[in-house]
Amino acid sequence: MKFTPPATNNPIDRQRHVGRPYDRIDGPLKVTGTATYAYEHHKDVPNAAHGYMIGSAIPKGRIVRIDAEAARRAPGVLAIVSADSAGKLGKGEKNVATLLGGPKIEHYHQAVALVVADTFEQARAASTLVRIEYAEEKGKFDLAANKDRARKPEAEGDEPDTRVGQFERNFELAPVKLDATYTTPDQSHAMMEPHASTAAWNGDKLTVWTSSQMIDWWRTDLAKTLNMPKENVRVVSPFIGGGFGGKLFLRADAVLAALGARAAGRPVKVALHRHQVFNNTTHRPATIQRIRIGAGRDGRITAIGHETWNGNLPEGKPEVATQQTRLLYAGAHRMTATRVAELDLPEGNSMRAPGEAPGMMALEIAMDEMAEKLGIDPVQLRILNDTKVDPEKPIRKFSERRFIECLRTGAERFGWKERNPKPGQRREGRWLIGHGMAAAFRNSPVKTSAARVRLGRDGAVTVETDMTDIGTGSYTIIAQTAAEMLGVPLERVQVKLGDSDFPVSAGSGGQFGANSATAGVYAACVKLREQIATRLGVNEREAEFIDGNVRAGGRSQPLAQAASGGELVAEDKIEFGDLEKKHQLSTFGAHFVEVAVDPITGETRVRRMLAVCAAGRILNPKQARSQVIGAMTMGVGAALMEHLAVDTQRGFFANHDLATYEVPVHADIPHQDVIFLDEADEYSSPMKAKGIAELGLCGVAAAVANAIYNATGVRVRDYPVTLDKLLDKLPLAV
Repeated sequence: MKFTPPATNNPIDRQRHVGRPYDRIDGPLKVTGTATYAYEHHKDVPNAAHGYMIGSAIPKGRIVRIDAEAARRAPGVLAIVSADSAGKLGKGEKNVATLLGGPKIEHYHQAVALVVADTFEQARAASTLVRIEYAEEKGKFDLAANKDRARKPEAEGDEPDTRVGQFERNFELAPVKLDATYTTPDQSHAMMEPHASTAAWNGDKLTVWTSSQMIDWWRTDLAKTLNMPKENVRVVSPFIGGGFGGKLFLRADAVLAALGARAAGRPVKVALHRHQVFNNTTHRPATIQRIRIGAGRDGRITAIGHETWNGNLPEGKPEVATQQTRLLYAGAHRMTATRVAELDLPEGNSMRAPGEAPGMMALEIAMDEMAEKLGIDPVQLRILNDTKVDPEKPIRKFSERRFIECLRTGAERFGWKERNPKPGQRREGRWLIGHGMAAAFRNSPVKTSAARVRLGRDGAVTVETDMTDIGTGSYTIIAQTAAEMLGVPLERVQVKLGDSDFPVSAGSGGQFGANSATAGVYAACVKLREQIATRLGVNEREAEFIDGNVRAGGRSQPLAQAASGGELVAEDKIEFGDLEKKHQLSTFGAHFVEVAVDPITGETRVRRMLAVCAAGRILNPKQARSQVIGAMTMGVGAALMEHLAVDTQRGFFANHDLATYEVPVHADIPHQDVIFLDEADEYSSPMKAKGIAELGLCGVAAAVANAIYNATGVRVRDYPVTLDKLLDKLPLAV
């Protein structure tokens, strides 16, 4: 099915199932411990051996020699795999670093060997007997020190630099100006389930049970890495214990499990321990961002410029932190620029809301600072600078843009008018109280997505697609879509996900998953409806699918009757045309936060939070709310504590575990409220939905930082806003 906007009335608009707050249908499996994760496929692979990864002890250089003889003689050891013994390997298109290093070492904890043994304990013990001699080379690990040598990245889709009008001249002429630099640190995905895989060979065919957000990407790159036909590789990932972008791309655990299983002659499972997850896999790279804003005394922006620098391995991608600045606010004269410095740290790559998350952390403090310079309320400043068209390409309108409504709704619900605009003026006991806000913005792309739908003789419906569920509720919204399209109760729909034997979906990531995957199911259901109508001898355009029946021409027939002669199967995919050329698809919102800061210790407590979101049709309000409050929680972490500490001498992340890399816990999170505006975007898809999972994160950290400033009068531009950055500047306690 080719989707050419706008969508017209269709069966989804009935919203008998879509749009309702159903409980997650996979919930009982997860709370009872019966959902099977990557390391737990004991029934599928009852005789699996265990592999233990050895990571490089240096960040850059070469392996001179590996002595594994003592390890080979250790109890239970079945095989030892290294680059020397693995044979010639290829490299996946989406991998920056080589997944099995040697002799060249590209970053700390790059996989260099795998020890396979009967038990995990035997493999781990034997790994300590492997002796590796390195020739270490001098590396580059400090972004600030290498910023001036950063390169302009190659364009992949959008240009890294944009320019409209005469930015520099008009910035200098502006009556009110801001020129400030902000930094965001390296951050870890810190998901609960570590990267893990179980691999088994059957002749020349390989099956890998793993934890993957993008099944087809993994299958393609695993086949390329192992130099084998793609059709001989099967990837299975029905349940994923969190990803946040860290499981978008093929990782070392899957490659090592496959190589280990081949070397040992039996299935092998590999799980990375926490230190390896932090340094071996990907992370959100640190940024340095310079923002310049010029405005008239009336508050209208005349010039806006945003430059960003991040570091990555050679050929690594940039953190495109300027994306939102190109689209969020008006201003005739504009400039954005992106640069990447070559560093020898572990790979920087996608993490929840790549680009906009760190970009909004800077831009929305800058807007708060401009509001103060202008003497204008921060909400009003954003309203003044709203735009209904793409500021860089004014011919392109937004499909839906209810930004002002988000701001006004949030301000009213939060009680923003009670805020004291003068910092440090409100106290409750010893606590300094502050209120802050920030815009929320995230683009809402769409991707081709396919599905297969089956109607059984008993009238039950089965949906098959390689779409994944990373804890987001894909099983449920896909079941809701099929139930809506075919007029059956939700419990009559079975959803099968996460298997490369199924049609290729959009996968989970980039805020494109839910809208694209359900649209693919919609397309397959349209095809199945046509088959059903033909079998029943009715006109599909006139048929109404409801309550397990098909009604048309004044009569009603059981849906199951269409499959009385055998199961009906339909498969199709949704393909999107030139949507982005005609209309800009984006999501909007506003975040409001109240904090209390102890003037003696600098301790910050977030007391209440509100998010208002305009993100198309909400497919399941209960699940969407969970996505947003989870993102808000992640934003609190980014604001107050999350920071991978780089050892700039040794080239690794020193706090590489969940004890020293701090994330918010229940005690850190207050009451959270979420409001969804009633919106159906006809330009987005037949579902009229958009993404929501990443919008809830974008802007949160800035809202917290702005609230801290309102409470204390201390402006912090370097995240996270830890108490050491407040202590010597706090007002004296009274």
